[in-house]
Amino acid sequence: MTARAPKLGTLALSPVAVTWLFLGLATVVLANTSGTLTKALDARWLLKVPSELRISMKTDISAFMKWLVEDASFGLFSFTDLTRGIAWLLQQPYELAKALLVSGFVQGLGDEAVQWLPPLSWIAVIFVVAAIGHYARSIGLAVFVGLCFLYLAVFGQWDSAMVTLASILIAVPLGVGGGLLLGIAGYRWRWFDRILTPVLDLMQTVPVFAYLVPILFLFGFGPVSALVATIIYAMPPMVRITTLALRGVPSEVREFGTMVGCTPRQMTWRVMVPSAMPGLMVGVNQVIMLSLNMVIIASMIGAGGLGYDVLTSLRRLDIGGGLEAGAAIVVLAIALDRLSQAFVGRPPPEHSAERRSFVKRHPYSLVALAVIVVTGLLGLALPFIQSYPAAAEITTGAFWERLVKTINVNYFDALDAVKTFMLLNLLVPVKRFLLGVPWPWFMLLLVVAGWHLGRWKLALLCFALSAFILVNGLWEDAMVTIYLCGVSVLIAAAIGIPLGILAAQNERGGRVIGGFIDTLQTLPSFVYLIPVVMLFRVGDFSAMIAVVLYALAPAVRYTAHGIRAIDPQLIEAGTVSGCTRWQLLWRIKLPLALPEIMLGINQTIMLALSMLVITALVGTRDLGQEVYIALTKADTGRGIVAGVSVACIAIIADRLIAAGAQRARARLGLAPAGGH
Repeated sequence: MTARAPKLGTLALSPVAVTWLFLGLATVVLANTSGTLTKALDARWLLKVPSELRISMKTDISAFMKWLVEDASFGLFSFTDLTRGIAWLLQQPYELAKALLVSGFVQGLGDEAVQWLPPLSWIAVIFVVAAIGHYARSIGLAVFVGLCFLYLAVFGQWDSAMVTLASILIAVPLGVGGGLLLGIAGYRWRWFDRILTPVLDLMQTVPVFAYLVPILFLFGFGPVSALVATIIYAMPPMVRITTLALRGVPSEVREFGTMVGCTPRQMTWRVMVPSAMPGLMVGVNQVIMLSLNMVIIASMIGAGGLGYDVLTSLRRLDIGGGLEAGAAIVVLAIALDRLSQAFVGRPPPEHSAERRSFVKRHPYSLVALAVIVVTGLLGLALPFIQSYPAAAEITTGAFWERLVKTINVNYFDALDAVKTFMLLNLLVPVKRFLLGVPWPWFMLLLVVAGWHLGRWKLALLCFALSAFILVNGLWEDAMVTIYLCGVSVLIAAAIGIPLGILAAQNERGGRVIGGFIDTLQTLPSFVYLIPVVMLFRVGDFSAMIAVVLYALAPAVRYTAHGIRAIDPQLIEAGTVSGCTRWQLLWRIKLPLALPEIMLGINQTIMLALSMLVITALVGTRDLGQEVYIALTKADTGRGIVAGVSVACIAIIADRLIAAGAQRARARLGLAPAGGH
């Protein structure tokens, strides 16, 4: 029997695909003809939101904040008394930490101030962190963190690093403690968790600058305001991780606590929390890293330290000083990250039946105390023991300045050609396209997408959040934000997904790519702006490069994780069926990893939006610029409305992509439709 060639049939498209194809074509036509159409119909309101639809929400918020600060009272005390009390409570431990690490204990003010006790010597601090590393894991970790802190001294960043460390030592315990209590409350009372979830969503999606505006208004300029902003920014991951860790405690552990007669309080603090400790330590690690990521932004309202050094270098276009201070933040972040991770994997202490002396029970503390006292006394006679000698400091600032100058002199034409090509062929066309789409049509697309992926609840959410942006007169700024974010995310995905595939399928490549991504994640967001501005000047292209670098990591990590998590039996079945390596990748691995890849894109969007607010410093004209202007003018209403508008974009993207990923899982049989 001779084989017959199959008949060529028409490609079958589902009704949903046909609908979206039609909507897409209609959007392209409208975007390219909207100018002519609005003139012909005399309907400028299709592109420019009419004033009748706008409300003065930012004015009302500013008036409310002014009333809150000047007139609000709660019986015997005013709201200002409350904020001053909170500021005083935060200032006391901060001043203590700063005195221990930087300034010493001083009596008197101004020129009459007398230092009666010096701060800890640089040798003592290095020894203490090394001892913590040895206690947490091994001598190897002790040497590593000790060298990290030695780097800060050798490269002349010690004083600024200690100011930053003083802030971290106060912000992290408060962020961890507050997050732990809120997470426990969310675990114990589901109604509280349902209330808390949207609040956490808002806290994690509102741009960081937007936090600073009301905090600056309420607490004034200074390190206390910076501490409040850091705690608010770093707390949400601890809340979420606490709730998840407690829910992940095995039921056998809870049953054991019930059997031995634990009260609810004993069950929480003596059974559940100790059992969930590994997961909770991951939350502590996240609080540390987010607090360090906040130090530069917080320096804008008086935090000082390494963040202030980076910020001033950026304003002066001092690439050498900026990179040195940025590298110091990275080194400090790596050291604290390794220490917190070591405590995650540390086994619980063994309890001995024999009674041991105080010295045997606390050897690390006593040795550290001895080193502190000895170096403090020797430092009175030998200044180089107290403070690292300036003559022995090393600087690489001149090297970085010469490198950037050389690149600009020799490769300016090539760099400018790349910038011009990207602007003319990608950035400007996408921007014109989005600004040309009539706002009613864009809102209709969002509602249809919400209905398709999540029915009426998601459709209503998309409509309500987009309407918030519309009525506050920020639609055009929002379109510019979406344009910059969209282009940056597409480029990050185009780079990150192939890197994630390579990392998952090649062990050596995975190690190299993992190290590269780890480095990108530990760099503070502001650090990306310095070399980019030096090479490409200010503008949308510079902002896009910085956003791509900052937001690249999730696309790589989630892609690699999705491919590694595929059941090996499925891959083996494809191999047995005769699939080539490329067929395995395109027909089995990537389709099965698609839900994880979509979640990676979701996280990339979140990071891109947070970075776009920071790129307002290099000349973008979007919602980030609105937030930044509000910060410089201390305009609370303007800052809050613009910040919430960015959060609206983030929440819409998050909910649509999460719903799409859930549908993809259900289609692949990995999860029930509509499951969580």
